[in-house]
Amino acid sequence: MNDAGSIDAILTAARPQTVGALLRYFRNLDTAEEAFQEACVRALKSWPKNGPPRDPTAWLIFVGRNSAIDVVRRQAKQQPLPPEELLSDLDDTETIVAEKIDGSDYRDDILRLLFICCHPDLPAAQQIPLALRIVSGLSVRQIARAFLASESAMEQRITRAKSRIGRGEIPFETPGPIERAERLAAVAAMIYLIFNEGYSAGSDESEARSPLCDEAIRLSRLLLRIYPTEPEIMGLTALLLLQHARAGARFGVDGSVILLENQDRSLWNRTMTGEALAMIDKAMRHRAPGPYQIQAAIAALHARATRAEDTDWTEIDLLYAALERLMPSPVVTLNRAVAIAKVRGPADALEMLEPLEERLSGYFHYFGVKGGLLTKVGRTKEAREAFNRAISLANTAAEAAHIRMHLDQLAKD
Repeated sequence: MNDAGSIDAILTAARPQTVGALLRYFRNLDTAEEAFQEACVRALKSWPKNGPPRDPTAWLIFVGRNSAIDVVRRQAKQQPLPPEELLSDLDDTETIVAEKIDGSDYRDDILRLLFICCHPDLPAAQQIPLALRIVSGLSVRQIARAFLASESAMEQRITRAKSRIGRGEIPFETPGPIERAERLAAVAAMIYLIFNEGYSAGSDESEARSPLCDEAIRLSRLLLRIYPTEPEIMGLTALLLLQHARAGARFGVDGSVILLENQDRSLWNRTMTGEALAMIDKAMRHRAPGPYQIQAAIAALHARATRAEDTDWTEIDLLYAALERLMPSPVVTLNRAVAIAKVRGPADALEMLEPLEERLSGYFHYFGVKGGLLTKVGRTKEAREAFNRAISLANTAAEAAHIRMHLDQLAKD
């Protein structure tokens, strides 16, 4: 646990709660982020030799808080201290702070922070990227990839949002019940993207980024406690559980990607799967279907199939068609094309893909799917071109290696 990779993973997992707690103390975004970075620097100096503390998040909060207080006091030589209420409890009594931290007061700060970042005065296009940047510490490149946008465009969105917060236009107050309800959809979407950022990691990064999946599931459960009868939050939680349940079967011992149909289903987490299946069944009984419920229902059909060949692809096609109506998206249509290939054949699926190419020209999975379908209809030259394009767009070494395997097979054939 003292090596650089393990420490980096701990710091990544601890960031959401740490920044949320520091923001609660100082009510200033820049101060909270700078305090966290300073705490990380000190951790990287001491943890390799002494080992991480029992509660790394508590340690980072305490060190970051003290560091920021020192900065405030140094600045006080040039200017008056801010009003007391703007610096929540600057008492130096270590025992009091330690007791608060040990009591886990900071645990739900991240959920509060999510609702604040999803303030309706911020444009929708800025809310989720800002939350991903502040709460999870994702890079602009990672966020841009999640939104299929350019890095420069995403940088502008985040900069504008932070500028508005810095000018005091967006308050850091805890939202009440009505405000929480109004921001629920944005918060749910942000949680889903945090999960996907962890889930999309390659085998070489999965251990370090797996905490993002765990954190997203924890947040979704917190939302479910607040909205226990909201079917879409049930659907979101079920979807995350069903996807995460397959974590142990997604990569081979050599780090290679194992597609869903080839996974060893005995490695799936049956406890997690059982909880999710019961939850999606309960959600669907509300008869108020939404995108998360439909996606969870699709994942549930895969989970219920004992073998890959037992999968009900006809029902999956119908569910994707319903999802297209509720949430039109080229990625949804791409996923539906995979089901169409199983139900009606690869030729029909290819016909569905053609109109998507311009919008998905930078999307790895589009060209991977297209290459596979072209191979099945005997269009080898085009398949090779599609696979080469997929390799150039691969997000991880494992993704690229998986496509190269298909190219090697084409060469043999």
